[in-house]
Amino acid sequence: MDLNLKGKVFIVTGGSKGIGEGITLAIAAEGGIPVIVTRSREATESLLATLQSTGTEAFAVIGDLQDIENCEKAVAQTIERYGRIDGIVNNAGANDGAGLEKGPEAFRASLKLNLFHYYDLVHYALPHLKKSKGSIVNISSKVALTGQGGTSGYAAAKGAQLALTREWAAELLPYSIRVNAILPAEVMTPLYRSWLDSSFSNPAAKEAEIVSKIPLEKRMTTTEEIAAMAVFLLSEKSGHTTGQFLIVDGGYVHLDRSLT
Repeated sequence: MDLNLKGKVFIVTGGSKGIGEGITLAIAAEGGIPVIVTRSREATESLLATLQSTGTEAFAVIGDLQDIENCEKAVAQTIERYGRIDGIVNNAGANDGAGLEKGPEAFRASLKLNLFHYYDLVHYALPHLKKSKGSIVNISSKVALTGQGGTSGYAAAKGAQLALTREWAAELLPYSIRVNAILPAEVMTPLYRSWLDSSFSNPAAKEAEIVSKIPLEKRMTTTEEIAAMAVFLLSEKSGHTTGQFLIVDGGYVHLDRSLT
């Protein structure tokens, strides 16, 4: 299926690692132009070199999105280079374990890490999204619906991302800007692997335990499967889909636990 992304420009935050990298590669594979916005310089330079070696157009803006100025800079540099923005994938963030016992400062820091830049980037990009009738995809998490324990900040941020998805979908109806959210559950990314390896004496056993509870095929979701949903939502093929929460998780959240 041709998603008609050729020549269109999409900002992907945290776009050089994990799910973000998968989305960047999927946009490029469809002929779109990914703009990676991240603080991860080394990983980004490596990914850009890989893309550019195949003749793929891509760009990066390096900076910590927790600083509002870097959100504004990302939009300004994208417009300076390409003159348009056709969509935004808000993805950057991390489950930082800011639970109730960590205290108020840790909670506030977690919101800054995971939530505020979702708003800031869309705010600065909005005039350009109005021109392109663009699409916004917010990467949330199953934690927004299920909770996890020990991660109040991350859960609050992910829940707020869902609220913003519906709020923006309503606010931006007059401009034909669509806004949707994807909720991954168990996806093997470098960050997930690091969590397994650093948190458990037997990471393989813990991984097997997690996988056994995923109903469809008893396996983790791949970054490519999350990315496929993202590029579909960015494309005109999903032209009448807005305000939706798409849960790509092999049935992990909603299917009966007796199935596992």
